[in-house]
Amino acid sequence: LYLPIKLDSPDMSMDSPIFYGGINVYLQQKMGLFRKTPRWVDSVFDNQSLLSKVSKKAGMTSSKELGETTISMLKGEDAAKYVGAGISTDHECFTIEEAIDKINSGMYVQIREGSAAKNYESLSSLIDSHTDFVMLCSDDKHPNDLEKGHINQIIKRALSDGYDFMNILQACILNPVNHYKLGVGLLQSGDAADVVVLDNLKDFNILKTYVNGKLVAENGKTLIESVEVEPINKFLVNTITPEDLKIPNNGNDIHVMQAMDGELITNKIEYTPPLDKPFIDSDTSADVLKIMVLNRYQKSKPAIGFIQGFGFKRGAIASSVAHDSHNIVAIGITDEEIVKAVNLVNESEGGVSWVDGDKHEILELPVAGIMSHKDGFEVAQKYEHLDQLAKSLGTQLNAPYMTLSFMALLVIPELKLSDKGLFDGSTFSLTKLEV
Repeated sequence: LYLPIKLDSPDMSMDSPIFYGGINVYLQQKMGLFRKTPRWVDSVFDNQSLLSKVSKKAGMTSSKELGETTISMLKGEDAAKYVGAGISTDHECFTIEEAIDKINSGMYVQIREGSAAKNYESLSSLIDSHTDFVMLCSDDKHPNDLEKGHINQIIKRALSDGYDFMNILQACILNPVNHYKLGVGLLQSGDAADVVVLDNLKDFNILKTYVNGKLVAENGKTLIESVEVEPINKFLVNTITPEDLKIPNNGNDIHVMQAMDGELITNKIEYTPPLDKPFIDSDTSADVLKIMVLNRYQKSKPAIGFIQGFGFKRGAIASSVAHDSHNIVAIGITDEEIVKAVNLVNESEGGVSWVDGDKHEILELPVAGIMSHKDGFEVAQKYEHLDQLAKSLGTQLNAPYMTLSFMALLVIPELKLSDKGLFDGSTFSLTKLEV
């Protein structure tokens, strides 16, 4: 759950359309029958009046129980308000000044090193300077990156950078165990034997992993057997055409999102489209490419925007992994390629796709449109292949698909694209494409 940017922001929940209400979530968790109901049945339970009546009989969730939120760029008094409300951790800091300000306000800072968002370089000095208020996290990781490791990679890097070994262990074990009251991980008398066996304390290569005394992994291979499952999904196939992506050129400048490698934040810049064209298209010479978001829960037209920083020279990519609503997000050169990439995801009811002219590939994600039910290592191999294909289109981004997935994350400033249009994170409101 992401709270408003400011605590005194008005409650906008009653004015927002409900795409998937809590009653449906509860029924699907409890009864398999409701996982296959048509959309019109879901709409009955998503009725605003019904949800309001039920909510009066439900328990409220306090901010202290929420624990973590995304509060990037909040400092000083604003950050202190969140701490006062019970928010105790933040994983979105990207400068050392912001992190120290959060710590001084009483917050724990989680040093994140994911596939797209990489903040270790900026924040790692906190491991020794503010050991009692630091944790490590990987946040969003590609399957091919996850195959290589997660927290253990950050530990190895911190060791190679010369940080104190016990401080590193405190950040990745003691602090989170105590903060979240996990009841495991400290190897006290009577605790479960959750341990790893290492080659040495310098290289930190994990040889064996035990959970509750049982060997579950050895020499980089899992010993946990895969379990067959039936995918659960709610995905409205919403096929689009190139005509749906046409944006008339009225001769005005437009707002453009500017993506940055290794960061979730974007800049808001302005761009002047060529005046000799009737429609605004991708401009590879200026690295201003068309981006779109399509609601995958109800029938609608795509929202269109433009973005700089991807560097594609041809082709398109699309994904139904798009935080936080996980609609379909796509970026590309021609409308035809973007449409092809989006409709591949549509046809599979979830996935990550790549298009280059007549060539195309997709990694299907049939579980809620964001996960695969196949072997994790098999998925990692397929994802690695798609990642290389995406990079062959001309981008220099380290993680093009993961970066794309965050371009619809509205709570991270400055400019993002929702299924309703461009969203300005600095004003926390929708904004127009034209300046």
